[in-house]
Amino acid sequence: MIDTKSPADHTTTSAPGVRDLEIVPVRNYGRWIAAVASLLALVGLIGSLAKNDNLHWDVVGRYLFADLIFDGLTTTLWLTAAAMLLGLGLGTLIAVMRLSASPVLYGLANAFVWVFRGTPLLVQIIFWGYAAALYKYVKIGIPFTEVTFFQAETNTLLTPAIAALLALGLNEAAYASEIVRAGIQSVDPGQAEAAHSLGMRPALTMRRIVLPQAMRVIIPPMGNETINMLKMTALVSVISAHDLMSNIQDVYAQNYQVIPMLVVASLWYLALVTLLGVPQAWLERRYGRGTTRAGHVSPFRRLLGGTVERLGKNSKERNR
Repeated sequence: MIDTKSPADHTTTSAPGVRDLEIVPVRNYGRWIAAVASLLALVGLIGSLAKNDNLHWDVVGRYLFADLIFDGLTTTLWLTAAAMLLGLGLGTLIAVMRLSASPVLYGLANAFVWVFRGTPLLVQIIFWGYAAALYKYVKIGIPFTEVTFFQAETNTLLTPAIAALLALGLNEAAYASEIVRAGIQSVDPGQAEAAHSLGMRPALTMRRIVLPQAMRVIIPPMGNETINMLKMTALVSVISAHDLMSNIQDVYAQNYQVIPMLVVASLWYLALVTLLGVPQAWLERRYGRGTTRAGHVSPFRRLLGGTVERLGKNSKERNR
């Protein structure tokens, strides 16, 4: 019989007449030295910040859970969620258009990506915030005629929050389209051909066959885009959209405690990014099942697993 276990799976040798020998892994002293040096540097940095009186930790504690901060967090969270939904939906449509055989759809999708990916996000936010300078009224009607079905002032429709949502969502759509396009192209074309041979329409094939398989490639960068979107909402403070950073700026404009208030903002952004990392990791494992990297275990988990295994082994030896 052929032994299919790898050498790492064997912990002892049991040849006849020879006592069991325990296999000891190679000790990487350089790795331990680097780990100790890194921990010492981290402890030194934390200690330096904790003892720094210029940070005014009392100010940080007073404003960390203030109502004004929670109001900004609410705006930041709904802007992130809404912009990502708009960007992902529109980005998927643009990705399909870029893969279309129609030169018109392909050209329009390329032009969209070229414009919104080629200009800075800050410029787009300011543009949408001051769109009323370009068009005073928003009209819906029959082009090149006087027939108008709907008309409203641009400043009434494009509030700072709506302008921020449009800027963030359209900019994200340009990047999301490239991520979705890469995921679609990573699927074997034979999958779509097999679905078509069974009588499935192209739209159904894309929705039921191609996109589920493409999610393995789409999820990791899209999770990073979500985290990046959360942080990029801080830019909408330039048009006073009342997000977290806008409210932080309003506070330190009055009390002149710039650094403590930036620490408050940083702590909340770090907390939110940490929470977003949990569903991203779950989705990556969910859609990565059956791949080589799906079974990858982080060094921290390996350390915990090895510690638990050694404790269990020592307990069994004591019970003998």
